[in-house]
Amino acid sequence: MTNDISAKLIDTIEIGNMLGEGVQWHVASNTLWWTDIQKACLYRYELTTKGIEQYAMPERVGCFSFIENDHRLLVAFASGFALYDISNDKLKWLAQPELSIKGNRFNDGRTDRQGRFWAGTMVEERNQDNQSAALYYLDKAKHCHKALAGIEISNGLCWSPDGLTMYHADSPKKIIHKYDFDPATGVPSNKQIFAKTLNESFPDGACVDSSGYLWSAHWGGAKVVRYTPEGKHDFEIKVPTKQPSCVALGGKNLDLLFVTSAQQDLTTVQLNKDSLAGHLFIYQLSGVKGIVESQVHW
Repeated sequence: MTNDISAKLIDTIEIGNMLGEGVQWHVASNTLWWTDIQKACLYRYELTTKGIEQYAMPERVGCFSFIENDHRLLVAFASGFALYDISNDKLKWLAQPELSIKGNRFNDGRTDRQGRFWAGTMVEERNQDNQSAALYYLDKAKHCHKALAGIEISNGLCWSPDGLTMYHADSPKKIIHKYDFDPATGVPSNKQIFAKTLNESFPDGACVDSSGYLWSAHWGGAKVVRYTPEGKHDFEIKVPTKQPSCVALGGKNLDLLFVTSAQQDLTTVQLNKDSLAGHLFIYQLSGVKGIVESQVHW
């Protein structure tokens, strides 16, 4: 276990998200962004002033990415990939590969080290016995490709610092897999079990730090776990709510950990006990640095 790192909760953003997700740090503007999937809202948080801007989106947002030399966002809406301009609400659909699968929607995703945007779907409502989800990416020509199939809930997508290893979780199966990743083609191969979660912990959103360690939010487990590049449990943060949903490393020195959470599926009784559900938590880390989030590069 690592003894030279620590984490201290320094702030709680009392936002009350139904399903906070997709959190990421935008270096150029020194701001934090995330989505509340079920409320179809995007949030922008200014760390120094603690000011929050909220953007109503035309559809639920599973994940999103910033684009190099373009003020628009590349968004995985519930029904597909689109370019979206939050300044004027202009929307341009690029691909909707599962529009015909009733009950599926897009969920977690991220941009790889080469600038390709990836997003996976999930089975939100099962309408047929063989219904499943998948993982997709957009290439630099904006063409959509299916990379993985047979998934229930696509989650925890991230890459090693050198971009040669891809991590991906199928949350209900309680498994984080790792793949060899070809940077040139974007093809994952050699699927292996990286880590398994126990009891009522389900692997949700994840990110990788500059040392190649993976940070995973454990939905239902009230914790964030750091894994070594070999998949060993290395460090753990107890989060003051049951359902942490996604993590990001950022801040001026890339030494802050941001953790979203959710109220979704909690009963009134549970919410009364879990009063911090849906808030966003900020931890000051020591001994850890993040990696600048990749942006889409066409």
